Amino acid sequence: MAFDFLALHAQAQRYDDFLAQHATDVNRQRWQAVYDRVRLTNEQRTLLGSFTRKMPVLCLSGTWCGDCVNGCPIFQRIAEACPAMDLRFVNRPQSFDPHATDAATRFAVEVSICGGPRVPMLVMLSEDGYECARIGERTLNTYRNKVRQMHGASCPAGLLPPAADQLATDVAEWLTHFERVQWMLQTSLRLMKLHGEI
Repeated sequence: MAFDFLALHAQAQRYDDFLAQHATDVNRQRWQAVYDRVRLTNEQRTLLGSFTRKMPVLCLSGTWCGDCVNGCPIFQRIAEACPAMDLRFVNRPQSFDPHATDAATRFAVEVSICGGPRVPMLVMLSEDGYECARIGERTLNTYRNKVRQMHGASCPAGLLPPAADQLATDVAEWLTHFERVQWMLQTSLRLMKLHGEI
């Protein structure tokens, strides 16, 4: 049976409610510090404002997770600039039991990658609940920097030089995923018929 992402989306929490319920004071300070540093360019804001198809987005996250600290505030800033997007968060506790049957655990198992329930994980949906993409948990930029730190600049993996502004690079990279799904939705013949556009 297919996982009902849209039903979970209806139960999931908005950013501020998610942090209020699941984050410690220290976690909230860490998330806020990144949120305060995230800047969208005018071009990025214009692009996000041009999105017309409703786009529910689920994010599996843990307030304790460093990758979530670096990613989720970016997702929130993107969502704030995009009226078509409805971003919701689902908590994945740090102590994880994959055999539990609650909705959050089933979601975490459903979107596991590389053999584990990593966070953050995004599932982007059409307005009627079809999965369009699942993305996680780090950007290519972050992985390049991590490999560079592990293996040094001579690592033969085709690595690029370090980004001058890691955060801005990550914002731009995450934004491409949201943009891709929006264009997928806008060019979907099924959705065009649903909206009487063809």
